[in-house]
Amino acid sequence: MLEEELSNQDGSIEAVKIFTIDELKKATNDFDKIAIIGQGGFGIVYKGVLPQNKIVAIKKSTVMDQSQIKQFVNEVIVVSQINHRNVVRLLGCCLETEVPLLVYEFITNGTLFHHIHELGDLSSIPGEIRLRIAKETAGALSYLHSAASTPIIHREVKSTNILLDDNFTAKVSDFGASKLVPLDKTQLTTMVQGTLGYLDPEYCHTGQLSEKSDVYSFGVVLVELLTARQAICSDSPEKEINLATYFISSMKENQLSRILDHQIVNEGNFEQLCEVANLAYSCLRLKGDERPTMKEVATELEGLAKVEKHHWVGLDENLEETEYLLSETMNFGTTNNTTGS
Repeated sequence: MLEEELSNQDGSIEAVKIFTIDELKKATNDFDKIAIIGQGGFGIVYKGVLPQNKIVAIKKSTVMDQSQIKQFVNEVIVVSQINHRNVVRLLGCCLETEVPLLVYEFITNGTLFHHIHELGDLSSIPGEIRLRIAKETAGALSYLHSAASTPIIHREVKSTNILLDDNFTAKVSDFGASKLVPLDKTQLTTMVQGTLGYLDPEYCHTGQLSEKSDVYSFGVVLVELLTARQAICSDSPEKEINLATYFISSMKENQLSRILDHQIVNEGNFEQLCEVANLAYSCLRLKGDERPTMKEVATELEGLAKVEKHHWVGLDENLEETEYLLSETMNFGTTNNTTGS
């Protein structure tokens, strides 16, 4: 199935190396538990070392029914068409096992989720770098939507699928659920699939998947970067469990300061924080056609990042003054139909 699909992809098959199982066993010391660097419902990711000390990440699905085989083939087809510095590169795959294996470039610094939610103060990513991560992720998604040979909807944009290298350069990963969009269509009717907290409520309600579904999910990631809060936090008070909903209510009530991460608040440049927050707010609009495109989001973040280089200074303002300034500089639209899922 895979070879047939790849042969129809205008020579893409040359870009996908077929590894033997022996090569990958050797690279992972026979899939030793010590080599595991990630796992979840999709399966397990191992760190492997190929000849010439080339470090790779090897993705192994746990079970493989017919639908998962299609998902596996889909991931290879989708990723083999992508060439972008902020997307994890697929190096090849192995078809000798019952459960096919995917071999990716190894990204050294873990996930964005790990840095902002699990490391806490130990990570302390400064605001300037958070903005760059947002800009790079938006640029990658914009490329997928409008510059790839066939438009691609990622469908699983979330902080666990944004990897970081040693320079905190963002790399979008995990294309197992992605959809190639026929050029004559702007949306697809599909079975709803995604992660709670990131799911576009319109897609959830209608089953109509469009590029704007990725925009919504990216808006949640943007709020994570602003607040250092998780998309779903079940041990929070009820109104704070869903980050998108809590963020939107905070914006509507002119209370952005209560939800922002104090670390970036204390770095100063409050007007810029508000601009990023307003951008996130527009991404989270209930109706997809009222959200910006990823290209518009990327352009906006690009502009903010340029200004950012001149403005992020470590001002040690006292918190009361900070909160006052934040509330004074907020400038929300009057749209009343914006909500979270």
